[in-house]
Parts: sequence; structure tokens; C-alpha cells
Amino acid sequence: MADEYEHVNKSKLKLRVESDIKKKHSKKSKKKSKDKTKMQIVLEDARQSEQSHRQTTTPPNQPYGRVLTKAEEAFKKMQEKKEHKRIVEKAQMTHKQRVEQFNQHLDSLTEHFDIPKVSWTK
Repeated sequence: MADEYEHVNKSKLKLRVESDIKKKHSKKSKKKSKDKTKMQIVLEDARQSEQSHRQTTTPPNQPYGRVLTKAEEAFKKMQEKKEHKRIVEKAQMTHKQRVEQFNQHLDSLTEHFDIPKVSWTK
């Protein structure tokens, strides 16, 4: 039984630290790096065109490859409806009208909610 474990290393476990690991730096030619950047630009353009193609082929407000349940569809529809309603309400009033309405609301509150003036000298 002792023969089975003769090849096992019995020393302490040595942990590698990034400072212990020496990185090999290879010299790259400028031409290769330029070719790589051109290739990356081409790949990015291809990805963007693929994404735009996906967006046009999938229904709006739906992630690629996933069908929404009836509850999810109803929830999104209500969210869009509420958001549209908020936008319309904000667009109807000018800033001046909103300020006047806010001032009227403040005037209608009782004095109980007023912040008392605090002065140590008077």
C-alpha cells in the first residue's frame, strides 16, 4: 500500500502570485497590429448590422428568441400606456402653470405644516 503513494509530492503547497509569474512579451510588428485593428472594425460593423437585422426581424419590445407570456404582454402594454399618459399630462402644462398649481397647493395647506422660523437672537 505504501508503494502507491511514493510518487506523491509531500512538500507544502506553493501558491503563485502575479509578481512571481513572468510574462513573456513578444515583439509585434506594426503591420500586424494595424491589420488587427482593421479586422476589429470590420467585425464590429458586422455585429452591428446583425443586431440591427435582429431588431427588424423580431417584434418590438421583445427580446431575441423569447416569446412573452400573456401576463408579461399585458404588463408591458399597461406600462407603455401609463408612460404615454404621464408624458401627455406633462406636455399640456407649461412650467409657469405647474409652478402656479404648486403654489396654490402650498397655500391650501394649513399652517401646521409650515416650517417655523428659528432665530436665536430675536
